[in-house]
Amino acid sequence: MANIRELKKDIDYLVYEVISDCFTAMSVQPENRSKKLAEIAGDAVVLRNELFSRARQPGGKDSKKEVKDHYKKLRTDLIEGVDKLFERISKIVKK
Repeated sequence: MANIRELKKDIDYLVYEVISDCFTAMSVQPENRSKKLAEIAGDAVVLRNELFSRARQPGGKDSKKEVKDHYKKLRTDLIEGVDKLFERISKIVKK
């Protein structure tokens, strides 16, 4: 597994991409959709903060396997969370 610093960089990068897509869509979408896109950007920030919090501390994990599983789950949650946010953006933009 990569180190925690690289995991945090991945979190920042992917969340930034979601927020960037939200702002890009806001610039070309009608006003009535901008509020929904702003909510998605806010949800992305919440996701980022939650994942950063979990990345700092494995939370009472005793063995190396538990710690490894914790970070594996964290990466999975990152990908799934970002994917759901991108799906929400797609639904709004397609309307």
